[in-house]
Amino acid sequence: MKDEQEEAILSLRNVGVFYKRRRGIFGEQFWALKNISFDLYHGETLGIIGRNGVGKSTLLRLMAGIIKPNKGTFVNRGYYTSLLSLQLGFIPYLSGRENAILSGMFMGLRKKEVKAKMDAIIEFSELDDFIDQPIATYSSGMKARLGFSVAFQVDPDILLIDEVLGVGDAEFRQKSTKIMQEKIRSNKTIVFVSHQAGLIKQLCNRVVWIEEGISKAEGQADEVLKEYHQFLHLS
Repeated sequence: MKDEQEEAILSLRNVGVFYKRRRGIFGEQFWALKNISFDLYHGETLGIIGRNGVGKSTLLRLMAGIIKPNKGTFVNRGYYTSLLSLQLGFIPYLSGRENAILSGMFMGLRKKEVKAKMDAIIEFSELDDFIDQPIATYSSGMKARLGFSVAFQVDPDILLIDEVLGVGDAEFRQKSTKIMQEKIRSNKTIVFVSHQAGLIKQLCNRVVWIEEGISKAEGQADEVLKEYHQFLHLS
């Protein structure tokens, strides 16, 4: 457990987020998040575990400041966050290079800063000549490599990662996991969302388990993952 006197850098209390969707001629509210409460502390790697469709990606968009809660309170005490997601800012008809520039700018870099880092982005992503081909021609693994490479050049206070390490070939998964571990050792603050318990256990200090838009458990990785596995076997 964290020292009670240590102040959280992000705090969520009873947070809910709904979307409006149509049902026939009528509209309705769909609550993607219903009741989420937890804290994030400086220098930790927090895992968010849960099945597909339980609100994990919505939660990251909230933490990134892209959307606001419809109920409850969300407090960011002045820290710059960056969301690494496979779909973030990628436009299919633009090239990988052009998308890297747009994505980097969306994450807070200036255009000239992204261009200055382009050689490093291309080298890490291993896209080589494909960098100037349209994103529409990329496989999901190639998109993952490009998105991951751009995000790790941004170097925000808090890096939010959405399932990226589970995509791509085995070699890239190993490479991205290694650089994640280097970030963790450098005392970076990271939130890692996944439904893969093995990766969560490998990378995270603490874990929050989300089920049907509700934070079911929060605590040390081993304890929460054990509770999560027991739930999966019973459901």
